[in-house]
Amino acid sequence: MKKRPSIGAALALLLATAALPALAQKATPGVTDTEIKIGQTAPFSGPASVYGQISTAESAYFKMINEQGGINGRKINLIALDDGYSPPKTIEQVRRLIEQDQVAILFQTIGTAPNTAIRKYYNQKKVPDIWLGSGASVFVDPKEYPYSIPFQPSYRLEGQMYAKYILKEKPNAKIGILYQNDDLGRDYVAGLKDGLGAKFDKMVVKSLSYEITDPTIDSQILELQASGADLLYDASTPKFSAMSIRKVFDLGWHPLHIIDSNGALVKPALQSAGFDKSVGVITAAYLKDPTDPQWDNDAGMKGFQAWRAKYAPDSDPENPVWAYGYTMAQALVVVLKQAGNDLSRENILHAATHLPDTTTLPMVLPGIKISTSPTDYRPMKSMRLARFDGKMYQLLPDIGE
Repeated sequence: MKKRPSIGAALALLLATAALPALAQKATPGVTDTEIKIGQTAPFSGPASVYGQISTAESAYFKMINEQGGINGRKINLIALDDGYSPPKTIEQVRRLIEQDQVAILFQTIGTAPNTAIRKYYNQKKVPDIWLGSGASVFVDPKEYPYSIPFQPSYRLEGQMYAKYILKEKPNAKIGILYQNDDLGRDYVAGLKDGLGAKFDKMVVKSLSYEITDPTIDSQILELQASGADLLYDASTPKFSAMSIRKVFDLGWHPLHIIDSNGALVKPALQSAGFDKSVGVITAAYLKDPTDPQWDNDAGMKGFQAWRAKYAPDSDPENPVWAYGYTMAQALVVVLKQAGNDLSRENILHAATHLPDTTTLPMVLPGIKISTSPTDYRPMKSMRLARFDGKMYQLLPDIGE
């Protein structure tokens, strides 16, 4: 006769089975009943140090969330390490975050070249990088790199928008291109080529690159002026776009100057170059400008300004990295809330790649929709063009789809 288990043994088995989900939850590195630990690399030093303030803004936003009780009772512990915008250093720091600090996920690792360097490693480790800090289209590859999830519109899409604007407003332009010699710069050039199509080779009269370690770009600007270009297509980061604006002005050259959204920050790029020298610069945007009075009574802007006053009182509203960091942190909170109590890496990944098309964020410009799916990782799919008037960017009429 088969012996029946005792009541005590059956009860022990039942209790052990009931405990399995909790044990599985605790098995996720960086997740406890009271905390979720996330890791980030940012350029607090080096040639792109202006972007380090993005991380500072995100930390300040998470401080607010934690004071409000966190996410389902868990506080967000952001560990942000300086990589100096140097890919070898980024690799070193990300290894430390994953292997030593035991973070649950990566968040907003900043920069195109740094992200290129680490992508294969953390995908092999199956650690999601949520809202990685680059718009390069190379990072949208769900099949090959399922743990890499960007947020902002792709640089290639942005380049296509500029091409559409050029064809509409300056169809006979002679285009000179200056681009950063990495995936960021090349993506913007590829987008321009996509948009201009067969006209690209005819319209582009000169194309020159620079390295992010170059001390100056004066020689490139001189060559582009000499080419006869009347439109300067500038795919840069802030330090170099400021150099470009100054040199163009000092030469008395007056091309239509289009600068990508990374390089066209009011602060530090335009301020460093001189607002008077920056008049007429055209760029693209997807966030509301805190300096634009049209948003003064906007609920989203009021929320941002209230947060800034309490948690980031030394921040400068004219520097858009603060609105960007605030928005990226908000977007991560959306994901963590959607993941619920299951903060396994796989479920966080699932939440980030299943954002419904009803998702909204307070600082995003009206009309820009946010959603993701397992086959469409990039949440933002459009932007708005704007022109600098000497004080702020003014939105241009929508150029249409």
